[in-house]
Amino acid sequence: MVLPAIQRLLPVFGFLLVTTGSFAQLPNRFDVVIDELLPDPTPPVQLPNTEFIELKNVSTTAFNIRNWKLSDGTTTATIAANFILKPDSFVIVCPNSAAPLFTPFGATIGVSNFPSLNNDIDVIALYAADGRLIHAVGYNTSWYQNAVKSEGGWSLEMIDTRNPCTGINNWKASSSNTGGTPGKKNAVEDNNPDDQPPALIRTTTTDSLTISALFEEPMDSLSAVLPENYTINSGMAHPVTASIIMPLCTEVVLKLTAPLNTQTVYELTANNVKDCAGNNINQLNTAKAGSPVMAESLAVVINELLFNPLPGGYDYVEIYNRSNQVIDLKQLYLATRNVTRQLTGIAPISATSWLLFPGEYLVFTENKFWLQQQYLVKDPSLIMELPALPSLPDDKGTIVLMNIQGAVIDELQYEHSWHFGLINNEEGIALERLNYNLATQDRSNWSSAASTAGFGTPGYPNSQLIGDREVQGQVVINPAVFSPDNDGFNDFAVIDYELAAPGFVANIRIYDTNGRLVRYLVQNATLSATGRFRWDGLGDKLNKLPIGTYVVFTELFNGQGKVKKFKQVVTLARRF
Repeated sequence: MVLPAIQRLLPVFGFLLVTTGSFAQLPNRFDVVIDELLPDPTPPVQLPNTEFIELKNVSTTAFNIRNWKLSDGTTTATIAANFILKPDSFVIVCPNSAAPLFTPFGATIGVSNFPSLNNDIDVIALYAADGRLIHAVGYNTSWYQNAVKSEGGWSLEMIDTRNPCTGINNWKASSSNTGGTPGKKNAVEDNNPDDQPPALIRTTTTDSLTISALFEEPMDSLSAVLPENYTINSGMAHPVTASIIMPLCTEVVLKLTAPLNTQTVYELTANNVKDCAGNNINQLNTAKAGSPVMAESLAVVINELLFNPLPGGYDYVEIYNRSNQVIDLKQLYLATRNVTRQLTGIAPISATSWLLFPGEYLVFTENKFWLQQQYLVKDPSLIMELPALPSLPDDKGTIVLMNIQGAVIDELQYEHSWHFGLINNEEGIALERLNYNLATQDRSNWSSAASTAGFGTPGYPNSQLIGDREVQGQVVINPAVFSPDNDGFNDFAVIDYELAAPGFVANIRIYDTNGRLVRYLVQNATLSATGRFRWDGLGDKLNKLPIGTYVVFTELFNGQGKVKKFKQVVTLARRF
């Protein structure tokens, strides 16, 4: 009979029917997600000392993931084994040599050519057998949200696998005592839906006819590629075309109808575009755009420096664009100098284009998350994490800002003695520039960040910022009453001068009301046409002087015997 023969073959053909049926069904984007990875396994906690990637099937369909691929853009691994990834199940993917180590944790597939996961920043993408993108993760060390765990041994885990697009807001370091949860539910798993609209965070400019719009999270590929959803002001109107960049889908390239003017800062507006969760863009839909130029001397200046952080902390360097032009950070470098004053440790600031617009700040550090924990960071997008900063010793050192041609844009040789004189412990206190337009190397142009500002102002105006003042006469002192308590309000008596001719030398002495000399502030200093000195309320021995009225005696003279003398009164006060 035919029927018994068919029945005997059912176990075999039944599997084949399922394989060519539901297991062969083509997956949609996000049916399977990368929900855990271990970029930096050293020093290990309790997991094997090797990298892994975990995949989770979040759909209701089982998939045979044979010939699926994992790639970091340069190295691609192909899953050669037949493996049925069932709904709500996991599989660990690792190098062939590490497969026996992970098998005790759960289903494991070893692959050849496993893409190495960079410790600091990387993009890893999952593709189906037909080459379609299923999921991509672009992580960096700030995703750990834990300064200790970001040093190694802990995996990165997705919080809500039904929300695969959100990025840092949906990832953090594993909370498992073993350092991770390969092969099982993530330790940090929680309900974390994406109900927030996407944000247009910044732009880059490839050439005068191309603007790239960078979004905070992956975008919907249908709405993001409609040119009419983008508008550029100053007569540029809509772009000609819009195309989304795979695999992260956070960048949209816009081709323009006319070239950008290097003297103009434009505004790009995005409307009616959605993120991959379907949220429509709302208020955070504009970003500056422009065509960058090569930075010249002092176009960008070193503005704030933390060189002696709290124990376990990290240095940071802040720059400020004081010019009226757009500067691309890809063309800037940081360096230091060795004992023979030779440039050393030269490193690019950014491997990719990043535009710094007039009047903007940017901060560089080796640990963005630590910086956000330690100081008030008003805009995290202005903090850039670098693999390494030039060496910044605690006592004194040099930081150099250069352009791609090797020209020095700004340079600071700092010393710890530049801090406010009454500070007993300088750890964790940033050194701030007082005026963007005065000389970088002028010691009187630097002071400790105010205590009321948390001893640092990364990414926004300095707590001790002193603007340019119009000098009415040759020597002016402001304010008339100052309180040197490092609270960021009138901490100094600022002595501005303006001379009709060059070649003058200055002496500035400060006396108390009894006529006693308490501070020889300036001695035989050669002067430029305009400049500034400041008094911090301390005596010659850097001792704290009593409150009261003091006389500032300024003497100016030149080689031709011309002498000018100024006697002015200032009041030293303190808050009680």
